[in-house]
Amino acid sequence: MRVPLALASAATLLLLTGCSSSDEKPNTPTREPATAAVAPAPTIAPAGQVVPLGRAISALVAEPGTGQLAALDGATLLLIDPATDAVRTVALPAPGASLAAGKSGEILVAAPQRIVRVDVASAKTSEIPVEGDVRSVHHNPDGNILAGTADGRVRTLAADGALVRTVSGLVSADVLAQTPNRITVLDRRQSSLTEIDPSEDTLGLAQRAGDGATNMITDHFGRVLVIDSADNELLVYSTGPLLLRQRFPVGSSPYALAYDRRSETVWVTCTQSNEVVGFDLSTGIPVEVGRYPAVRQPNSVTVDERTGDLFVGSATGDGLQRIRADQRKRGQ
Repeated sequence: MRVPLALASAATLLLLTGCSSSDEKPNTPTREPATAAVAPAPTIAPAGQVVPLGRAISALVAEPGTGQLAALDGATLLLIDPATDAVRTVALPAPGASLAAGKSGEILVAAPQRIVRVDVASAKTSEIPVEGDVRSVHHNPDGNILAGTADGRVRTLAADGALVRTVSGLVSADVLAQTPNRITVLDRRQSSLTEIDPSEDTLGLAQRAGDGATNMITDHFGRVLVIDSADNELLVYSTGPLLLRQRFPVGSSPYALAYDRRSETVWVTCTQSNEVVGFDLSTGIPVEVGRYPAVRQPNSVTVDERTGDLFVGSATGDGLQRIRADQRKRGQ
């Protein structure tokens, strides 16, 4: 089933407010955050090539400028050169919760009480102290850094780490995404999306995001793409204002997602079937364009923007999978 336009009966638009001085929690229903379904033992070999890492990968990101891959396993970050498969190991000061690309040549790691900056060339680290358990991080084009915390605050930090503003009022700020003139926050405990104007210190419009939203990204059209793992759906929102435009059944417990700008394809991992599935969103309705067997427990996925190569990480230590763009074109 798909819904091309948001309907009031499907998702109610709410006006939420919060400010930096408020310590009050929103009086809203919450749920335990949805998680990836446990994957069965694979029955089909993964597509493409698999590099054994001996690590359980919980998050994966490709640094846009260099294509270097960063894979997170607790308090260890792996830096992987896709050209040679060489792996460097970086010890983190605390277990990481998520990864994001920072300024050119840099990876950001969200961790308790800090953001860890990792230089991909030297593998050296530095820290930005942050009050709270940081769950999400995002680098703004203006050089500022956003940090979302487990207690529902979104902090804006200057490039030197100085606190610019704090917006509160969510239950948890688990994933951050940016579209023109808007920051969107995914709150897994409310299964909701909320807009923030970067120049304001209050929350903006919010919408329910299914029954168990887990992950969120944006595409180059300024849309927000969300996985609802509880209802097995891909949700597509426009922003400014926030509106649900499409919902599409994926099945097999979708979890992680990544966007390939070159082919305008969103790639979604399905943990119950150990697959990665591609959807073309350019026609106004998701159209499946590829389905490949993946490594076991594919809880993370990323795309190298330079080549279009797709990488999938196994959370059970079964390696890093690479499906090259030309292999996908040949249907391999």
